[in-house]
Amino acid sequence: MHKLIEIAKLFLRLGFTAFGGPAAHISLMHDETVKRRKWLDDQQFLDLIGATNLIPGPNSTEMAIHIGFLRAGWRGLIVGGLCFIVPAMLIVLVLAWGYVRFGSLPEAKWLLYGVKPVVIAVIMQALWSLGRKAVKGPLMAAAALIIIVLYFLGINEIALLFGGGLAVMTVMNLHRLRKQSLSLFIVPIGSVPLFSQIAASFSLTKMFLIFLKIGAVLYGSGYVLLAFLRADFVVKLGWLTDQQLVDAIAIGQITPGPLFTTATFIGYVLGGIPGALLATLGIFLPSFIFVAISNPFIPRMRKSPWFGSLLDGVNAASLGLMAAVTWQLGRSSLIDILSIGIAIVSFILLVRFKINATWLILAGALLGLLKLISG
Repeated sequence: MHKLIEIAKLFLRLGFTAFGGPAAHISLMHDETVKRRKWLDDQQFLDLIGATNLIPGPNSTEMAIHIGFLRAGWRGLIVGGLCFIVPAMLIVLVLAWGYVRFGSLPEAKWLLYGVKPVVIAVIMQALWSLGRKAVKGPLMAAAALIIIVLYFLGINEIALLFGGGLAVMTVMNLHRLRKQSLSLFIVPIGSVPLFSQIAASFSLTKMFLIFLKIGAVLYGSGYVLLAFLRADFVVKLGWLTDQQLVDAIAIGQITPGPLFTTATFIGYVLGGIPGALLATLGIFLPSFIFVAISNPFIPRMRKSPWFGSLLDGVNAASLGLMAAVTWQLGRSSLIDILSIGIAIVSFILLVRFKINATWLILAGALLGLLKLISG
């Protein structure tokens, strides 16, 4: 019970304060579970990152579920995931109510102005710490750098993750390839069409099944989520307008916790409280199932020369993608002397004085508010 309470307290706090998207969330989890609480070491944490990248669904939520499972078994799996999701869901519910009631989004630029530079510092700290463990030699360093270059050339991030992992696995096991022939059996994972015919009339059941499908097959960033949501809710069904969809994504971005709580917003707009709850359940349920199935195999993968090297390659590719995303976020977040100063001071406080990242995020939000007041 003590471990469950620890898990609940940590992920409830992160659910209310973890701004900045999956890279930032994972960096905060690293700070809390590896640096502060010593629940995991760097290699275990890296392997969890690699495992979450190999399955569909929201990466940071799946990290919370993995960590809960490792810390306290099946009950920890459920508590970790729910405590990370529910705070964000409640915040989004309030904003969705205001949106439906008043027809507009709240002004949040002041909040993001102060928070984003802190998020950049948090991610940089995690990249530095995890990079020293993941980049085990010239091969891993080359893989990470190539991934960064290819990302900026517009190559699909899922192709980069799997391609990087397979490339590293092949290079590291060339001597085995020379000794034996290798047969690869690839089992395609397809999705059975959930709808034989889609009607224009709204249905809670239909909406739930759409979000269940998205949660079960979606790889990639929030931009990929946007494409899935638009295809189903705007183009096929006509339940949302493009503007409503953009507003839903914006709510997911300006609130803490997982971006997938965009589903909560859409569910409320379409079907009130029942719609919000069903949409949230639908999009997150597959993650709990995938983590429960995959988690026991991670230690076995690490022991296998083939899968261990695949995991190493995916880890290096993941950090390369995190670095590329950090560069993009930095360009849009560090826009003046004050924001650059916030990022530098935050990084120093994190690395030198081990200040808890949550307090720095709250301080960043306060600085953003002061800037708004001062004009």
